[in-house]
Amino acid sequence: MILNQLETNRLSSQDQIQQWEHELNETGIISEEAKLLSALRYETNPVILSKLLTFGALSRLHHNKEDSIAGVWLEKALKLNPLNQRAKEYTVQSDWKKLREVLTPLAFPSMRETDNRTAKKKTAEDYIEVCQNFLYEADEQQLEVQKMIDIASKMEMKELLERYEKLSELLSTAIEETASLLKAAEEYNQSITGVFHTSTYYDDLKLHMSNLDQIKQEWEQQFVQEETPRFESENALDQLQKMIGMDLVKKRVNDFYRFLKYQKQRKELGFQIKDELSLNMILTGNPGTGKTTLARLLAKIYHELGALPREEVIETNRSQLVGSFVGQTEENVRSVVERSIGGVLFIDEAYSLKREGQTGNDYGQAAIDTLVSLMTSNEYGGKFAVILAGYPDEMRSFLNANPGLRSRFPQSNFIHLPNYSNEELIQIAEVVAAENDYLLTEDSKKEIDRRLEKERVDDTFGNARTVHNIVLDAIFKKGAESHAVNGDIVDMMLLDKEDFQTEKETVTETPQDQLNQLIGLTSLKVELKTLISFVKMQQFRRKQGLPTVPIQLHAVFTGNPGTGKTTVAKIYAEFLKECGILKRGHLIVASRADFVAGYVGQTAGKTKQKIKEALGGVLFIDEAYSLISQTAGDFGKEVIDTLVDEMTKQNENLVVVLAGYPNEMDQLLESNPGLRSRFKKFFLFPDYANEELLEIMSNYAGKFQYQLTEDAKSLLLETLETEHFSGNGRFATNLVDEMIQAQALRLMDGDEEEGLLEKATYLEVEDVKKALEKTSTY
Repeated sequence: MILNQLETNRLSSQDQIQQWEHELNETGIISEEAKLLSALRYETNPVILSKLLTFGALSRLHHNKEDSIAGVWLEKALKLNPLNQRAKEYTVQSDWKKLREVLTPLAFPSMRETDNRTAKKKTAEDYIEVCQNFLYEADEQQLEVQKMIDIASKMEMKELLERYEKLSELLSTAIEETASLLKAAEEYNQSITGVFHTSTYYDDLKLHMSNLDQIKQEWEQQFVQEETPRFESENALDQLQKMIGMDLVKKRVNDFYRFLKYQKQRKELGFQIKDELSLNMILTGNPGTGKTTLARLLAKIYHELGALPREEVIETNRSQLVGSFVGQTEENVRSVVERSIGGVLFIDEAYSLKREGQTGNDYGQAAIDTLVSLMTSNEYGGKFAVILAGYPDEMRSFLNANPGLRSRFPQSNFIHLPNYSNEELIQIAEVVAAENDYLLTEDSKKEIDRRLEKERVDDTFGNARTVHNIVLDAIFKKGAESHAVNGDIVDMMLLDKEDFQTEKETVTETPQDQLNQLIGLTSLKVELKTLISFVKMQQFRRKQGLPTVPIQLHAVFTGNPGTGKTTVAKIYAEFLKECGILKRGHLIVASRADFVAGYVGQTAGKTKQKIKEALGGVLFIDEAYSLISQTAGDFGKEVIDTLVDEMTKQNENLVVVLAGYPNEMDQLLESNPGLRSRFKKFFLFPDYANEELLEIMSNYAGKFQYQLTEDAKSLLLETLETEHFSGNGRFATNLVDEMIQAQALRLMDGDEEEGLLEKATYLEVEDVKKALEKTSTY
């Protein structure tokens, strides 16, 4: 059975190698390079490994003829299998370049006839040493060149053969001339020390030096390839087309480009153009969607079409424009506009120039007014383009509040850059990895997808910026490992799943454990467990490709204060995170004051902000019924309308829990039909029984290593049965806090320290009485 499996794997491997070879022959590349690298990592057969290394090298050379890693792989492939003909062919094509430095050692000091005898002797000795060292290495170099000639002739590579033959000829001539120079240097050296010194030896030396210089020049010429005609830099549209995703943006910019080109042609033909298309642009999108990159490409387009004399982009923001005293802002804006003349002024996060709620001391409005003035002035108008960028909602509000600025940007010049999909971001991750000579394995791509899904919670998601950081973090993690320094070259190029995995959060208690530990709430626990089981089953069915029942997660918690509504909401959030529904699983507790503002238009903004904080988790609105009010002019209804709208928009990314008294909660739900339809789950939190309150007190005291004596417990239970206290669990914990303070006063009043440690852990009857007395006075 095991032998059959091994045979199956071997045949499967052969099929894969044949597919890669066919793909390489047809297209010149291996599309799944990461898969090829994974195969390299586990292959043990030297012949197959040599072939795989050759495939990888040739694929890389197709992308970049100067790829240094490809050369290392081909060299390794030949060592593993010297008969690897394909590796030989490409090696012999590139190895001739390595011969360039062969004649470099033939560097001689200058020699002058006017030098004294000692200096001449030293120079002659240097000549002798250089010649001897060169000749010692030259024979081996000649043998290497001859090997290349033999390989090139067998492969019938005529042009390459001629090149190697020429190098061989020059090298032979250089060897002969160096030998002659050596002999001349030795004779010159002897003539200096002897009696019969003549200039004949010096002239002979100079002649051989001159011949060697000519040989070296001709040798160098063999390596100076014909100047590759410099390609014109890629035009802006081609650059845009190569960007990942952004299909709608590409279409908009293409249309804009064609129109500008059309207008240019009409102008050249003499047509009158009274109303030229404005070059000013509004780019909206979340972080990392490419706004800055697109602004630079637009500047290049304007320049290519002659609309602007420069393609330079002056990038600025609020901190560089808005001053801190009267007159400084106007000066800053004028200065940056002057630098932008002939090009583009790009203002990122432009909405921050003037934000809602800023005081009169803020000069953001002055920046806007000055910019509008300069855009329309005779001095600067039409001489530069303005591109404003920012978040969609913020830019919309900003422009609506500044009609003077808004009028300078035609609707056709509004471009929205959507978020990238996970598939597009993984493509970007592959580009970032490739730029650092890494490849992503299939498992690592899945891990990146998981990481992106976890990060994609709200509008602060960084898109390309996020995935760029994820890849760089993985590279750092890989390099920081103890065994990384001595790793194989293949391992050094692969980013695995493990490189992208983050440290798992240490979970002290599961949501189930936390729920089980709650006192009382028996029926509620069963309901919550039933709901979570249902959610888990639907998630399982979704993964298996089975139809799923719609999940209703928004809930209403009804009950008196202190019955555990907030605690259960926190556990509920953690349950939903554990199920994979919520990405963060945090709890945001809010009340009327967090939503309702004092002026028209502010309430919706406050509500959206609070919802944004809760995305990926649970928004718990305590005493939610207080949102509705009979008072004229109350803005509570605006909160409810905004809440309903955002719940629809955010779908499963937000879970809302409304909490309050039963009757009042019914009134709230009836106030808006959309609200009622979104809340299907109702959880009733009953008041705690006296025994449960006593258990809460004991557990709460136990957290701080306090114990209630049996007499104290009896007194508490008796009091709870005869008197009425409101507050439930909150009352129980507050009462224990009072007991602890009463005990501290009792023990610290005494002077005796003997036995204090033992006494310090017990809460006695008198502590209970003091606490009850204090509680009854409130």
